[in-house]
Parts: sequence; C-alpha cells; structure tokens
Amino acid sequence: MNPKLRVVIADDERPARSFLAALLRSFDSVEIVGEAEDGAQAVEVIERERPDLALLDLQMPEVDGLGVVRLIQKSRMPLVAFVTAHDEYAIKAFEMNAVDYLLKPVDPTRLAETLQRTQDRLEQADLRREEIAHIENAATAYEASNRKMYLERLPVRQQNEVVLLAVRDIASVEADGEVLHITTSRKETYSITYRLKDLQARLDPSQFIRLSRSALARLELISRVTTMPGGTYVVTLKNDQRLPVSRIQSRILREQFLRL
Repeated sequence: MNPKLRVVIADDERPARSFLAALLRSFDSVEIVGEAEDGAQAVEVIERERPDLALLDLQMPEVDGLGVVRLIQKSRMPLVAFVTAHDEYAIKAFEMNAVDYLLKPVDPTRLAETLQRTQDRLEQADLRREEIAHIENAATAYEASNRKMYLERLPVRQQNEVVLLAVRDIASVEADGEVLHITTSRKETYSITYRLKDLQARLDPSQFIRLSRSALARLELISRVTTMPGGTYVVTLKNDQRLPVSRIQSRILREQFLRL
C-alpha cells in the first residue's frame, strides 16, 4: 500500500479553506498535515511539515501564492497546485508553463486529477527542479500579462466629493479590517472600504511593497530602514511616517532590496 499523500492547504478565507479540507478528507489516500491562513504562515508550515503537495491560494495577504514558492527553501519545496478564482492571466500563465491549478469553487473530479498527477510525479525523483522552474516562469508571465491592469488613479471620498487620487502620490496604505487608511506623500489622509490584498493586486509591485499583513508602502518613498530586535525592521518614509515590517516581509526586504 502506498503511503498517504501529505498535503498542506493555504487560503486566507476560512470558508474556502474548510471546503477544500472537507473535499480532501473524502480521499482515503490523503492526509492533511497543515493549514495556513496567509502566505507567511504557509512558508512556515511547509518548511516544518515537508508535505508532498501544497495547495496555495493565489491571492493571500502579505505573501501571495507565488511569493510563498519564492520564499520556501528549495530543498523543502513540495509539489504545488495553485487555487484561484477565475483569473484569465493566471490560468494562461499556468497552462503555458505546465503548472497545476484548481479553480474556485474546487470541483472534486478536478481535485482527484491533481492528486493523481501528484502521485505520478512523486515517482520521478528529478522532477523538483523542473517544477520550480515552471512556477518561476509562470510567475514572470503572469506579472507581465497583468501589468497593464494596474491602477493609475484611485477614487476616494472627501466629505461630499469624490477625489481621484493619483496612485503615484500614495505613500502608504494601512488596513483596519476592511477599511483602508491612505496617506499621501504630502501627509493627506483618506479612507476607503476595500480589502488590502485586493488593492495590492491592482497596484504595480515594482512600485509598492508589502510591509506586513496590514500595511504597504511606496518603495521610492522609503528613506530609511532601521533594524529592530529579532531581525525585523521599521521603515521611515519621506513624509516622516514610521511603519513596522513583519518578520516574513523583513526577510523579503533584506533579500531583495538591502543587498548590494
């Protein structure tokens, strides 16, 4: 008898995560060894549990599904299938690069195909490096296709008026539940009702960086990075805002922007 397929689920929406877990439990050949409610937690769970397969929601706060793959130590990389709402750019990128994906709501028959494909691939010892290359190529293709959709102006209310705020003027966005507090480079403040992860998906990632689960900032407005105990950072913006950086985002900041 083959050992059970060890699976980790990562999705920030509890109902979606519970639905997928229930489907997986209907397969006798599967063991759920971990669940994560965001990308940062997914990295920790995957590196600790070393599953055979990770089912990663494409859009998660702080670190998305593609970001999770980029952060996992290559020696601990499982096989990966992305779970996403219908996103034509993501699907095209995944199909072009032979990356497995599941559409929400996940269909049991399609899930069974993914599980069988995973079992087949686990028997090919030299496949891991090829899988990682496919995902990296898909990420590049997805980001290139999606770039033309980035916002240039953001409608925000100011008393009885709607202000079209230029995205280039935004210094930071901080979340308080589903209310986002926006601060500009001139220290103007606005609030909108929106989810941070949804807004981030519509902003150019070459211009904005996620600082934590509840904040992002414009890269070119970061003037100083201060090291804090435990290896995290606090960033200071040119408008004098000081914003803490989470542990996982400090790792990204250090690897991508603080090395010559």
